[in-house]
Amino acid sequence: MRIDHGKHYWPWWKCEIITKWANNYWRFKMENDFESAIFSSEEDKPLTWFLKQKDRLSAIHPDMSDSIININILRKCGGEIEHAIKCRCAEPCSTEDYINSMKYIITKTRIGKTYTKVPMESKTVSKTSRKKKRPERAVLKCHKCGSTSHLANTCTEKKNINEVQVIEEVQCIEEKEESDLDSEVSEDTPVEDHTIENISAFFEVTEVHTKLPQ
Repeated sequence: MRIDHGKHYWPWWKCEIITKWANNYWRFKMENDFESAIFSSEEDKPLTWFLKQKDRLSAIHPDMSDSIININILRKCGGEIEHAIKCRCAEPCSTEDYINSMKYIITKTRIGKTYTKVPMESKTVSKTSRKKKRPERAVLKCHKCGSTSHLANTCTEKKNINEVQVIEEVQCIEEKEESDLDSEVSEDTPVEDHTIENISAFFEVTEVHTKLPQ
């Protein structure tokens, strides 16, 4: 065809291709592809997706204006994205303006994006990992009688208030008696030595006295 017709612009070639190869099956396939092409903000890129849908509609309906083609394409974007694009673009608006506003909405906002749910297995693992061994509880006892069956506030055995004072007094008396005994022992030892010296001196004097001439 290029040898026969020479150099021409793309619109002329487009019309020739449609008239030669376009048939009912091709039109049906293009219409199905356009109807099934729903925009996904996570998988599709705004520029390539928008231009691809525009080429499909212009091939099926060559007499359709750009404004009607753009409106039909926006309907495939979903309610939230379509509403956001229409709010940003004031009519009449070109294809470039629609694509730029679509890029801004997809990249700068969370419109049209789905939230991924956390699987249940990860939650169960996190709960089990957080479990820790609890420390063993200490055995509670009554500080009055020493029993483990109850506490001091419910103890039936009344503790003598002056019991501690009596015990302290007895201990003081015992300590005092022990100190007195120690002092007596320490005092007795020098007295006994002194008396022994006196007795020995007495016997020596008596011996000398007996040996003197009468």
